[in-house]
Amino acid sequence: MLTFLLAEAALEVIPPEIRRHRQVVALSRRLGKKAEVQLLDKSYHYRAMGSLKDKEKRGRPDIVHLTLLEALGSPLNLAGLLRTYVHTYDDRVIFVNPQLRLPRNYNRFLGLMEQLFQAGRVPPEEDTLLKLENLSFPELVAHVKPTLLVALTRKGNPKTPLEVAEELSASPRPAVVVGGFPHGCFSKAVLETADWSACIDPQSLEAWVAASRIISAYETAIGLPEKRLETLRKSKTHK
Repeated sequence: MLTFLLAEAALEVIPPEIRRHRQVVALSRRLGKKAEVQLLDKSYHYRAMGSLKDKEKRGRPDIVHLTLLEALGSPLNLAGLLRTYVHTYDDRVIFVNPQLRLPRNYNRFLGLMEQLFQAGRVPPEEDTLLKLENLSFPELVAHVKPTLLVALTRKGNPKTPLEVAEELSASPRPAVVVGGFPHGCFSKAVLETADWSACIDPQSLEAWVAASRIISAYETAIGLPEKRLETLRKSKTHK
């Protein structure tokens, strides 16, 4: 079982300090939706974000959308061998049910996330698929209790995805963390919590690409493709 952590993800509601900015106000009027329930999105709030701290790391919900599609759609998750969490820039954590069928449409995804940030869980009552809690990254790691936590970062030791995956697979409760932001580096809190860090490519990879590469490598390391195909081969042999 692999735990996948998307850390410091650029997913948050519009922060109070820019809710009165004219760009935010104009969009709120056009949408008929209050600023405090909308997600911060650089595509719509670029000028308003000019005064925000760490603005280069924020306002990219699409990164979370694409990365979750990769993780939840992976054979590893379909086999029940992946647990996924999203830690956001403002220290919130989304607990993701492995059985969640995430909307492919981006606008529907935004609506789902806005609902989650308002209600704290989706659906609001039974069979929770998404749950939101206030947790720092170290607190999330304390909850997960991994026996090995590896951070993927350009500053890490050069290793192929398979080399990283083989070390992960040798640990009883492994976890891997990928940055959910467009630019910049992990905070000190994330790097100090990880056991070690690895760089899996000389160029900076998009979060969803890094997630796909490491999950696929982990599947290979534990022999999952062969195990999943064995059943199919047997069924075809008996026909």
